[in-house]
This record gives sequence, C-alpha cells and structure tokens, in this order.
Amino acid sequence: MDRDRLENIINERYGVEGERLWMRYPGYVVFRHEDNRKWFAMIMDVPKSKFSGNDDKIVDVVNVKANDCYDMLNLDGVYPAYHMNRNHWLSLVLDEISDESLLALLDESYALTKAKCNKVNR
Repeated sequence: MDRDRLENIINERYGVEGERLWMRYPGYVVFRHEDNRKWFAMIMDVPKSKFSGNDDKIVDVVNVKANDCYDMLNLDGVYPAYHMNRNHWLSLVLDEISDESLLALLDESYALTKAKCNKVNR
C-alpha cells in the first residue's frame, strides 16, 4: 500500500485528518482521536537502515499501537517501533506488509487508543 492511499483510508475509515506537527519533518503525519487527542498512527519517511541492514533507501512506515508486539514481529514488514515505546508500538514498512495485516493492526491501534467510557456510580 502506498502512503497516499493509507492516508485516504485513515481519513475515510476513522474520520481523522493527518497533522504535520514538525516543520523539520514534513513527511511525518500524526493521526489521533478527536476526543482524547491520543495518537493511533504516525506515518513517517525514514531510512530502511533504521529497521534492517545498511540500506539508506527512504521507506514509508506507519507506527501503530498493538497488544502483542513481540508476537507480531514474525509478520513481513513488522519491526520494533521506531521512535516509540517498543513494548507497545510497532513500525510497519508499507511496501513490505500485506494490506490485510496493515489494516487489521491499524484497527487494533485505533481501538486501543480510543477513550474509555467512564461509568457513573449511582
């Protein structure tokens, strides 16, 4: 999946526009919930060498939150998170991961970061 398509899917599926928070990193786009402002995805352009080998080719990556990060590392295109807590976040290289796995992990990240309902004591 390419970056533009992923941004469109996120916008359509979750009703969220990406935010470019850092002028220094124009290729970094954050997606967060409107109610609690928690991030559920961050798309970045980083050197492939951040994940494996010595390849300095720039690749598009999306970071997502996941329950079982360690178990997910056996999937193609899934790596410990770049610039996030590696116990709770994964980096997905867009041109390596299947669309099905990417969308499932994106849905999981969205669900894990959404606001929890507070029960009113009566």
